[in-house]
Amino acid sequence: MDRFIHHSIVQKCKPRVDDNRGSIVYIESIATLAQLGCKAKVLLNTNRNMTYDRDNRSLFVLPSTQDRIQGVLNAAVVFVMYGDYECFQSANVYRLIKVAQQQLKVSFGENNLGFIFRHFPQVQIHPHAQRAAQAAEAAADQGQFWQMHEMLFIHQQELGNGYLVEYANRLGLDISQFLQNLSRGVHVNRINADIEGGLRSGVEAAPALFINGIRYPNRWTVEQIMAAIVAAND
Repeated sequence: MDRFIHHSIVQKCKPRVDDNRGSIVYIESIATLAQLGCKAKVLLNTNRNMTYDRDNRSLFVLPSTQDRIQGVLNAAVVFVMYGDYECFQSANVYRLIKVAQQQLKVSFGENNLGFIFRHFPQVQIHPHAQRAAQAAEAAADQGQFWQMHEMLFIHQQELGNGYLVEYANRLGLDISQFLQNLSRGVHVNRINADIEGGLRSGVEAAPALFINGIRYPNRWTVEQIMAAIVAAND
């Protein structure tokens, strides 16, 4: 998989947790994350003045039934997020999106908002991200992708093999099947396909967001995400 991650990242995104509960600290904006020193910097020429305007990148791999989706594929507005389970920013962007969706659910209707998660583990800076992605997919084989997805983001400081087994046990998964999937690398090709699709869509680092196939900048607040959803539905 390393051949896909050919860009240079020079700052590690370290997760932060809240007191002894291990829960993710809620950050309201990506700007705040940057102030915390948690933004992974990429050695590429990017437009850092962009705030809300769309850039010139579109989604290379369109949403399909092969994706991990909450909601329906034919929703009026579909988010596609490329994320990394060991990246603090990815966890918080996911939370921001869910808050925005929750606030708009009444006005939009539950079936008019869809969310797709695709894997973009940055193994050069997050050594446990690839294995965590495999764990999520192994849980998906037993019908619990989203439950494991939440578990991994909540406990993203604890993603070693022993912890992954513990989370699988908490979810009531068949541990033997889960471990077989991990040891055989059953889902590595799927994860690599997500990465390659992200790179072809102009993704350089996680998190990356697309709304209805159009790439949006990452420096958002809940209010900006909600505005983007409304604009995409016009």
